[in-house]
This record gives sequence, structure tokens and C-alpha cells, in this order.
Amino acid sequence: MAAAAASSGARRGRASKGGLRGARRRLSVVSDNKLVEGLQPIGTVADESVQSKEIDHVVRTYAGVSKKGYAPYNPRKRNQDAIMMVEDAKTMTLLFGVLDGHGEAGDLVSHYITARLPDRTFANPKWETDPVAAIAAETARLEKSVLSDASIDTDFSGTTSVVCTIRDRKIDVANIGDSRIIVGRAVSGGKFEAVPLSDDHKPDRPDEQRRIESAGGRVFAVEYDDGVDGPPRVWLGHMDIPGLAMARSLGDAVAHSAGVISTPELTHYDIKPEDKIVVLASDGLWEFMTNQEVIDLIVKTGLDDPKRAVDVLVEEANQRWLKEEAVIDDTTVIVAFLK
Repeated sequence: MAAAAASSGARRGRASKGGLRGARRRLSVVSDNKLVEGLQPIGTVADESVQSKEIDHVVRTYAGVSKKGYAPYNPRKRNQDAIMMVEDAKTMTLLFGVLDGHGEAGDLVSHYITARLPDRTFANPKWETDPVAAIAAETARLEKSVLSDASIDTDFSGTTSVVCTIRDRKIDVANIGDSRIIVGRAVSGGKFEAVPLSDDHKPDRPDEQRRIESAGGRVFAVEYDDGVDGPPRVWLGHMDIPGLAMARSLGDAVAHSAGVISTPELTHYDIKPEDKIVVLASDGLWEFMTNQEVIDLIVKTGLDDPKRAVDVLVEEANQRWLKEEAVIDDTTVIVAFLK
């Protein structure tokens, strides 16, 4: 795309058939012809799957899976998602996290964080009294480390991060980007309702867009030849890069110069007796499934086997991607059943 003058958010770029069309949900765009989304030549991160035994906790059992997606332009792509499911016996706390990397080195960023965050968080002096503050502090330190790591190019690469702790009957959440956490709550007549515990950081969310534009960035969606818009993206004020489809992330040095930030939104939630399900997932799940559809499918699958629930969710998400797109995004899901 040609460089565009700065505007106040409503402008749209045009994309030709040979450019962005066919992968319009990719998270970062650097030119008409190059989509930066896991274009490493060899995939080294295998799918991950974990299931707990019954535990003495408000969470009675949980499971998670991280499954590599499919991109016809890169059949050997890496899984850029990363997953955390760690138990801290000392504080009787569960630490769950889903990170969704993007850009050429997105997998390196997401796995850099998940490989280090649990141990550092548990060692933080605030961990026992204010766990979400410990998460936020250690995440910020790790972002500084990854940005200064010469072996990882973070100019156009980064990751989302939705991390929560479950301790006693409280859920504390630190969210950056557009991965998501929800709770499934039992209501009358055997029905369940979805209760969001995070709010996606999309560039056109009014408060996010105001901040980006105040920093000199622009927000607009790419308009395709078929008249369908892609997601709103963040662009520099003087050039049509990087085209990041979220307003907060870890890494992404260029996007951060246009108003993208890595400050997490923090949520403190008291678990109610009617709350029976917790779900964390990357947007591989949420892109074509609503919060309520996810909860309904889990209930239909049954509240006894979280591994079956995550497998069914991933399969359903993959099928919906194939109906809508030429690609399947990496998909990571954690399901926990509450007592």
C-alpha cells in the first residue's frame, strides 16, 4: 500500500487480489505482498496438551491444548501460541495463561514469556498478597528482556497475553491484547450464561483508539476488492506499517511507537456458587465463536472431562475457520471446571 497521510481513524486502505486478500485476519501487515505471521521455514513447537488429575482446590479439574494452525503459504509454520498451566502448592494457586504470538518471530516471543513467567512470578515479593500485581510486574520485566534480546527481532513481532490466577474463590486476571477469559455460570432451567472477565484490546475500542491517535498513530481497516473490510489495524502516522490488529501487545516495537502499549488491564473476580466453568483461549477460538457458543458447547459436551471439552472446542473452531478463510489460526484453549 502507498503511504497515507495521518487521519483521525476513519480512513481505509485498499487491497488488491494479489496483496492482502485471502488472509485478512492476519495480525501484522508490512507491505502489499508480505504477511508477517509465522513465516519461519521449519516448525519446531509441537502441539501441547495437558490434563490435570482431580485436585483439592476450587478448580476440581482442568485441561488445555495448544494446536498449530494451517497456512497454505507456509505449510511448515510454527505454532505461535503458548500455554501455561502451573500449580503453586505453597499458596494453593493455579496460574493459567494463553499467549498468541504474531509476526515472523511471534513464537519466540510467546514462548520466551511462558518459559520464564511462572517461576519469576512465584518468586516476586507480592505473589502471596497480590498475585496479579506480581504477574504484571514480571511480565513487564520479561518484555524488556525480550526487546533487548538481539536474537529475537521484535520490530514487527509480539504476543498477546491473558494470564489469571485462581486462589481460594477469587480469579485475578491480567490481560494484554485479544486473547480472552470467560466464566460459565449456571442459571435457571439448566442453562448457562457466559460472563466475560476480559475485554479485547481492539484498535477501534474507543478508549484504545483515542490513545493511539493521541500518540500520532492511525486506526483503519483495509477494504478489499469484494467490499469486505478486514479488522481495524494500527498504523504509523506517516506510513502504512505495521498494521497490527490489536491495541495492546508485548513486543511489537514499531507498533508501540504508534500508541500500542503493553500495560495489562487487571480484573478481580469473586467466584460465585453458580460459576462452574472457566475458559481461556486465543483468538483462534474466539474469531468465529461467541462467548455463549463456547459455553453452550462445553455444557453439551459435559462437565466431567475438560480434555474432551478442549478437543471439541478446537475441532469446532477449526471447522469454522475453514468455512470462512483459507487459513486456520493457531488455537489454544484451557477449560477448568469449578466445584
